[in-house]
Amino acid sequence: MRASLIQIDVNEGESVESRRQRVTTLVREQADADVVVLPELWTTGAFAYEEFAAEAEPLEGPTYEAMAKAASDAGVWLHAGSIPERDPDGPLYNTALVFSPSGELAAAYRKIHRFGFDKGEAVLMGAGQELVTVRLPGTTLGLATCYDLRFPELFRGLVDAGAETLVVPAGWPERRRAHWTLLAQARAVENQAFVLACGTAGTHAGVPQAGHSIVVDPWGEVLAEAGTGEEILTVDLDPARVAATREQFPALKDRLLGLAPPRHR
Repeated sequence: MRASLIQIDVNEGESVESRRQRVTTLVREQADADVVVLPELWTTGAFAYEEFAAEAEPLEGPTYEAMAKAASDAGVWLHAGSIPERDPDGPLYNTALVFSPSGELAAAYRKIHRFGFDKGEAVLMGAGQELVTVRLPGTTLGLATCYDLRFPELFRGLVDAGAETLVVPAGWPERRRAHWTLLAQARAVENQAFVLACGTAGTHAGVPQAGHSIVVDPWGEVLAEAGTGEEILTVDLDPARVAATREQFPALKDRLLGLAPPRHR
C-alpha cells in the first residue's frame, strides 16, 4: 500500500478558492498512490479562528465536491483532511472527509476533542460523538484529528473497532513539535498500528506550524518524516506488518482495563 501525505503550506495571503484549486491539482498528481492524506482545516488554517464561521461549508459544499472529483480523477482513497462544517441544524464542526477511488463519500468524522480550552475551536465548534473507521482493501483506517492525538482512549476504541492504520490530519504548532512526534510514535507502539500523521506548513493566524508529517510503523519505527516546508511524503507500507507485530508481541491481548465495566464493592 502506497501512502502519500500532502503537507500543505497554508499561506495567509492565499484565498480559500485558490488553495482549493492548488490542493486539487496536488491530489490528482498522486495517481500512483493508494491512499492520500491532507491536513486539518487546510482551507482556512487551524488557528484562523475568526475565519471559521465565514468559511464554513455544508458537508456537501465546494470542498467536498472538489475533493470527491480529485479522488475519482486520481483513482485513490483520499482522506481530505478536515473542513469547518456548518450543520444547518446545529453548530459548526471540524469534520474530516474520506472519499473512495470512485469519488464516493466513504466516511465523515467530526472531531471529538476540540483544542483551545476556553477559546478558539473549543467554543466555536461542537464536539463529535462517534468513533469512525473505514475499511480499505488490505487495512482498516481509524480516524482522528490533531488534538485527538493526546487522548489514547480514543485510539483504543478505534483499535477495538478494527483499526490497523491510524490517520491523523493536523494543524500542529511548531512550539509543541516535540509532542507531535512523540505522540505519533506512542499511538503506533501502544496500538501496534501504522500511524499516518499529516500536518501543515507555514503560519496560521500568526502561529508557525510544525510541519514534520510522519509515518510510523506498528513497532514505533519512523518510516518517513517531512521537513518544515510544503512537501509530499510518500511511503510504501506492508499492511501485513500489523498482524505480524500483534502476533509476535501480543501485548493487546494482555489488556485488563477498559474491556468491561468495573466492579463496585
